[in-house]
Amino acid sequence: MSDIQVRRALVRRAGADDAESLVHLRGLMLAAMGNDVGGPDAPWRRTARDWFAEQLASPDTFAAYVVDDPGAGVVAGAAGNVHAHPPGPRDLTTLRGHLYNVSTHPDFRRRGLARACVAALMEWFQDETGVGQVELHATDDGVDLYRGLGFSESRFPTLRFRTTRA
Repeated sequence: MSDIQVRRALVRRAGADDAESLVHLRGLMLAAMGNDVGGPDAPWRRTARDWFAEQLASPDTFAAYVVDDPGAGVVAGAAGNVHAHPPGPRDLTTLRGHLYNVSTHPDFRRRGLARACVAALMEWFQDETGVGQVELHATDDGVDLYRGLGFSESRFPTLRFRTTRA
């Protein structure tokens, strides 16, 4: 069995019981990006847990793939969803995918776990959804991973406007 097959065997689709683990991985990712995520009782965590639980109950439009360690629990993951998007001349589909929440616990990095989770998620997008494109926001640390999986930079930068509610 090749190394990539061994890694893929570790990957599983997240289920209803994984919402808390997805929040934990999100916190690790956000902290690694320089965000103050607060402690275990930070209000965003409860909201995120509820959000992930709701998304996990919608398997046609949301998927997350995770890797378990026997002693540490869920140590890596990637999530994505499908959303409506108008077609264009280069993409006649009316659905887009969004990949996010790619994270690996620091003690388990550099083993290909995030890559295996993203690869599994990309198979889901290709085989089980009607998306024409999958988009993501990459950190400097992650951009080579995504390029290696076939992602390319868009000609247009991402801009953001925050409402007063944010």
